Amino acid sequence: MTEEPSEIEENDDLYEHYTFTAEKGQQPLRIDKYLMNFVENATRNKIQAAAKNGSILVNENPVKSSYKVKPGDKIRVMFAHPPHENLLVPEDIPIDIVYEDEDLLVVNKPAGMVVHPGHGNYSGTLINALTFHIENLPKNSNERPGLVHRIDKDTSGLLVVAKTEEAMTHLAKQFFDKTSEREYVALVWGNIDEDEGRIEGNIGRHPKNRLQNTVFEGEDEDKGKPAVTHYKVIERFGYVTLVSCKLETGRTHQIRVHMKHIGHTLFNDARYGGEKILKGTTFTKYKQFVDNCFKILPRQALHAKTLGFEHPKTGELMKFSSEIPDDMSQCVEKWRQYTRHQS
Repeated sequence: MTEEPSEIEENDDLYEHYTFTAEKGQQPLRIDKYLMNFVENATRNKIQAAAKNGSILVNENPVKSSYKVKPGDKIRVMFAHPPHENLLVPEDIPIDIVYEDEDLLVVNKPAGMVVHPGHGNYSGTLINALTFHIENLPKNSNERPGLVHRIDKDTSGLLVVAKTEEAMTHLAKQFFDKTSEREYVALVWGNIDEDEGRIEGNIGRHPKNRLQNTVFEGEDEDKGKPAVTHYKVIERFGYVTLVSCKLETGRTHQIRVHMKHIGHTLFNDARYGGEKILKGTTFTKYKQFVDNCFKILPRQALHAKTLGFEHPKTGELMKFSSEIPDDMSQCVEKWRQYTRHQS
């Protein structure tokens, strides 16, 4: 799949647009199955309904859901969504506010909460909650109220939110200039060789799976955007390792992609293959133990623990830290106990 210059457009009041060009080596595949790999949160029923309505075009011609995608096909999809005025309905959802003043607030987002509304997630997001609690939040360059940065749905942890235009501009510049501090804690598969290290590699959309990002190297190393992650081992459990990751840049899925790139996929990160047993034994008891860990932590083991920045008005250096949530700390403790019993 090759991305078009405007792969996702959200200017239309009635539709969300997705455009793709099938790769040269694309094997014949039903278009409903093909699109399941490239449109997040789109069910097969929704894709088939779009085809029935004439909203899936291949080379500018409407096709049925049974159409077989061929190399070079130019695919355009239009999904109906609620009118934009309904996308940002304020909702009375509790927010864990770590700090607040007249310029900004720092929130501790729980795992499972989407940060901003989008395809398949029009309610229950952090933005829905923020717009209920705070009026007239400034919008960022993507028209999203208050957001200076974001973290993934199933990642827990700290976010700073701007309450004024001045704060938005000042904080956004800090993130762009890489002067903000962001530390994550992650549980990854495998026993990392080095106690600490630096991962550098351009990150961009995976050419064959739009729902993933990947590191480009070799002939493709000029693709994607520059990304740097610094990691340090906190604790070793043999088959998994607890690490601290500090971001120098902030690309989508950066830690998840970089750690997988060096052979240490995040524990239970289903999108990147971490929900499989990647290290360990073949014993049934071990498999049962890992399955129990997956049940305790039904998401990727990643928490945005520390956030530091300069206050946009006072210039004061501010630093916040949050506890690892129960699901992740219980999983880590299970591995700790398992390691003790093996030694």
